[in-house]
Amino acid sequence: MSDIDARLESLGITLPEPVAPVANYVPFVQTGNLVHISGQISVGPDGLVAGVVGKDMDLEAAQAAARLCAINLITQMKTACGGDLSKMRKVVKLGGFVNADPSFTDIPKVINGTSDLIGEVFGEAGRHARSAVGVAVLPLGAAVEVDAVVEVA
Repeated sequence: MSDIDARLESLGITLPEPVAPVANYVPFVQTGNLVHISGQISVGPDGLVAGVVGKDMDLEAAQAAARLCAINLITQMKTACGGDLSKMRKVVKLGGFVNADPSFTDIPKVINGTSDLIGEVFGEAGRHARSAVGVAVLPLGAAVEVDAVVEVA
């Protein structure tokens, strides 16, 4: 068991099966040591977390949705590493998208739900560059979507 797997276990996180693409794309593409992971939406064991942040859901619920995106990203990272998360070297960048009411401005705080978990799981290797934007709608009505660029061994 890698240190990362041990951290996941200590956080009570069991990685799900990778979420299948909902359109014509692949879950990730590796070029050299960089893996570009397609956007992972806020879906968890209870299904899709959908809604408009600031209208249908509050900040805390949106942060929990963003945490689900982090779990799905880690699942894709593990798949990209052939099942061995010890091959993860660095989370380079996250791109966060929040299905937000036009009056909702705490977009970065929502995406902290992803960034915080990535930091807890990967430590210093999880410190990343990031963008966080509000959008009018996301695929399937998801509340949050996050993509990533990571470095692998």
